[in-house]
Amino acid sequence: MTDLSYIFLAGASRGVGREIAKDLRQQNYKVKALLRQEDSRPELEAMDIEVVMGDALDTVSVEQAILANEPIEAVISTIGGLPKDGQRADYLGNKNLIDAAVKAKVHKFILISSIGSGESVVALPPQALETLKPVLIEKEQAEKYLIASGLTYTIIRPGGLKSEPATGNGILTEDYKVAGTIHRADVADLVCKCLFADAANNKVLSAVDREMMYGQTGFEEFSLT
Repeated sequence: MTDLSYIFLAGASRGVGREIAKDLRQQNYKVKALLRQEDSRPELEAMDIEVVMGDALDTVSVEQAILANEPIEAVISTIGGLPKDGQRADYLGNKNLIDAAVKAKVHKFILISSIGSGESVVALPPQALETLKPVLIEKEQAEKYLIASGLTYTIIRPGGLKSEPATGNGILTEDYKVAGTIHRADVADLVCKCLFADAANNKVLSAVDREMMYGQTGFEEFSLT
């Protein structure tokens, strides 16, 4: 990474995205954050993060943000959530980010998805699956679109998310049958470790806390070294 290049972060206003923003700045990475609403702008700017206003569902604003003058080393997306005008950002927002990242020739795209997406559907109990189904369908679409894009990617599927401080027990695994919970701060730590780890390139990884797993013990942790 050069001194001039940025990490582009979509979803920095809250949750895992906010934790990633904190971690990146603590490691002195230059961060550009895409924000849809002004609410969290002062806090991010106080962290010396460059804020660009725009909606991930708007192709033009996404392209303007990513294809601006400053080179983007990597894109990290944690976006998703409530539908807007019948559209969720889980697929369409991420599709726009991926398309712009391809045009900008970024070196890596990290997508935060969810356990229950794709083949990891087997890890969720039926009741949880029924509740999350509309979101998981779109997250799987986004995963497939990223994999087919030609970008170097890492897809991280966290388990159930909690907001308590980091435990340091967050782990990654390629075993799609694993389920459990994990603190958002630990997900952020794993994301930042994957950013410049070649071992994580073109991998789909589940993320859980080793102390908060649902019954599965016989699995292999993924090593980033």
